[in-house]
Amino acid sequence: MLDTNMASYVINGKSVAARKRLATLPMDRIFVSVVTEAELLYGCARKGHPEVLAQVIKRFLLRVNVLPWDRETAAVYADLRASCNKSGVSLSALDMMIAAHAIASNSVLVTHDKAYRHVSDGALVIEDWLTD
Repeated sequence: MLDTNMASYVINGKSVAARKRLATLPMDRIFVSVVTEAELLYGCARKGHPEVLAQVIKRFLLRVNVLPWDRETAAVYADLRASCNKSGVSLSALDMMIAAHAIASNSVLVTHDKAYRHVSDGALVIEDWLTD
């Protein structure tokens, strides 16, 4: 599951390493959370919907699997957030939702965001295609 920042690196072409890694995997194994879809669309809207960016995002979202938020993910989110609060780990609300979605879908979360490394419940597996 690509986090928003990794999806952005792929979309904007700023990471050759991320694009190369993505190219080695079958597209049916690449996922994003619907939360990531929302963040990508928001980023485009914030920039005034530039045509080229809007088209690149649209093509990207057509090629990857977008996982819907469901009740199982909501339950994982509740437990993860409670665990993080108890241990003093702070993630943004959307990052917490994406982490829970990765756990619920048994996905490796691909991200360059160091905040996820503080989630220590053992269920969240992360990779950083920019440094790994």
